[in-house]
Amino acid sequence: MVTIRLTRRGARNQPFYHVVVTDHRKRQGGKSLEMVGFFNPSPRKNDTAVRLNLPRIDYWVSQGAQTSERVAALVKAYRKQQLAAVAA
Repeated sequence: MVTIRLTRRGARNQPFYHVVVTDHRKRQGGKSLEMVGFFNPSPRKNDTAVRLNLPRIDYWVSQGAQTSERVAALVKAYRKQQLAAVAA
């Protein structure tokens, strides 16, 4: 089964996560099929907190990929943010 999940990068006490598509049997830091975005839980002044490639995420979900709970929440919030930006 293919999953879309977070993989941790960054230094100690400064987490940074890549949103990756990977086989669910691979370890967290292992080789992934595709990187589809990133999540920075503690962005600095002008840094972006979340950037996702929604068309690729939609493609993988249509192919049967499962999202983790955290990634599903990030995607939902990112879509809401994008709709608000378009409406403004």
